[in-house]
Amino acid sequence: MQVKLLPDAVQASALERTLHTVNNCANRVSAASFEAYGLKGSIRDLRSLAYGELKAYGLGAQAAQHVIKRVVDAYSTLRANIRAGNLGGEGSKRRCKATSKPIAFRSEGAHTYDDRCLSWNYDARTVSIWTMDGRLKTVRFVCSPAALKQLITYRKGESDLVRRDGKWFLAATCDVPEAEQYEPRDWIGVDRGIANLATTSDGGNHSGRRLDRYRRWRARKKAEIQAKRTRSAKQLLKKRARRESRHATHINHAISKTVVAVAQRTERGIALEELQGIRGRVTVRRDQRARQSSWPFHQLGAFIAYKARRAGVPVIEVDPAYTSQRCPRCGHTTKANRPSRDTFCCRRCGLAGPADVVAGVNVRDRARSAWVFVNMPPPVPA
Repeated sequence: MQVKLLPDAVQASALERTLHTVNNCANRVSAASFEAYGLKGSIRDLRSLAYGELKAYGLGAQAAQHVIKRVVDAYSTLRANIRAGNLGGEGSKRRCKATSKPIAFRSEGAHTYDDRCLSWNYDARTVSIWTMDGRLKTVRFVCSPAALKQLITYRKGESDLVRRDGKWFLAATCDVPEAEQYEPRDWIGVDRGIANLATTSDGGNHSGRRLDRYRRWRARKKAEIQAKRTRSAKQLLKKRARRESRHATHINHAISKTVVAVAQRTERGIALEELQGIRGRVTVRRDQRARQSSWPFHQLGAFIAYKARRAGVPVIEVDPAYTSQRCPRCGHTTKANRPSRDTFCCRRCGLAGPADVVAGVNVRDRARSAWVFVNMPPPVPA
């Protein structure tokens, strides 16, 4: 849960100095860890190596512990990416670059607080937070009534202090219990696409035309700003990119909320296509590459999944192969069944309709079969 802080000038200066100091200390600990232990420094190793120095630098006990843990977690993530092959094979340029120098932390990277150095006063809507200039006890925060209710009920664990575009935020961890999952009466098939972001088997359509038009307008403005080649132009481009990302995230939140609400009201489950790796499998024309790369299908699927868990709605992923070319009535599958992007017409039985709706129906039918196998009792041994 993210809340916005409203510090005054003195408090903002103290928070800024704290963030810069802890990230500078994280860089120093990272360099020392890399020199002494390579990529394998543990928490115990770094405590004996850097804890005294961090305390002498002015950090509190908990702040020093969090800096050490951030460094250890960063190297653990790097090792996991290397094992998973995300940085290329042995000797690849990207992998060599990542392993040849210490991990660096941004000067305004988020810093972690626990309940010993951060406390909340929900009635007054203030927080008491540790800084390099002492404890700030009356830093105001604002959030919606629903967010405040979730904070009071479910907040548990650590919170991150974040500075973004000159504004201060606290990202608090909330442990929200999942609702008990019900047995679905049927399924809603959801076909995700670029022109239509989500189309359900019921015929509901969430068009991506407005988002696509917005992105094309942003692309033209981006080209104009890039032509200036100034430092301020680069800063403006980063700011505009974050704004575009927030806009797409808002649209995905709205779509996922609607789909989950319909499924919960009708006591049905949600069936999605398993689209992992689709960008590597599908090739498009050069002028369509940017459009495909900016297609936020994974985020939409993640939003639907977590909202469904919170509402107790079952979610299942099915094989997406030929869902847009298969006739749901007779099963005939061929490219000719889809004469255009928007239309479907079966060459065998004559079934016709919007192509994305037909794909959603096929996704729903596959979910019906898959759910039977998922819930089939184990065979009784002979």
